[in-house]
Amino acid sequence: MTDILGIGKKGEQIAAEFLKDNDYEIIEMNFKNNLGRRLGEIDIITKDLASQELVFVEVKTREYNKYKDTLPEENITYSKLRKLQKIAGVYLRQNGLLDENYRFDAVSVWLDHDSGKAWIKHLKSIYL
Repeated sequence: MTDILGIGKKGEQIAAEFLKDNDYEIIEMNFKNNLGRRLGEIDIITKDLASQELVFVEVKTREYNKYKDTLPEENITYSKLRKLQKIAGVYLRQNGLLDENYRFDAVSVWLDHDSGKAWIKHLKSIYL
């Protein structure tokens, strides 16, 4: 389990660096609601500097050698999207941002431990 968590955190760091390099400002990472029933976590909250939209980003990371036939984003289910929508609502309310334009993106990361390389795919507007 620790190895899986480590891979996920590494993927989130790689995704954050990728976003920064592509004109996104990282606002927060690993946001959780602290009041009431825990709804889940938003991996990255960022601002798209081109569109000025607030972006809630789900990061999915896989080891390339084990899962090269499976796209990381295939594990983003409708249930996961509904949870993201709920926790994004909490974030927007807590921060007085209900009038902000926002969207949900995904970043897929494949890690190849042998070569040290990472392949990244940014999927915009995955959920309306």
